[in-house]
Amino acid sequence: MKDQAKIIAALLVGAAAGAALGLLLAPEKGGELRDDIADYINDLLDTAKNKAQSTASDIKQYGNDAYEKAKTKFTGTVNDLYDSKDDAIEFVKSNAKNADDKVHAAAESAVNDAKAKVKGTANDWNNSIQNA
Repeated sequence: MKDQAKIIAALLVGAAAGAALGLLLAPEKGGELRDDIADYINDLLDTAKNKAQSTASDIKQYGNDAYEKAKTKFTGTVNDLYDSKDDAIEFVKSNAKNADDKVHAAAESAVNDAKAKVKGTANDWNNSIQNA
């Protein structure tokens, strides 16, 4: 972008200098020549001003487009993140429920085994007391 601006500025300066030299060397009266030079320079300034406004407008539009594109990507990423969070929560809940069920079943089995051992030990003691 900077190189283009330099080239445009160089072309405008070169055109102005060439036009000024051409007018200075033309066989006209001084007043008419000055008026022609002033008109030409004003035309060049108007052209440069229009080009600068057009370039500024293009840059502004490019910036707005880049902003909207980044905003859209960011919004999509945030939405994906929320979806991933919800999936992770469901996964954890499901696995926690399965783990709870397994722990509950294991605890119940351990309690039943302990009851059976206590009952067996009590029966053994009872038998040993009665046989003694």
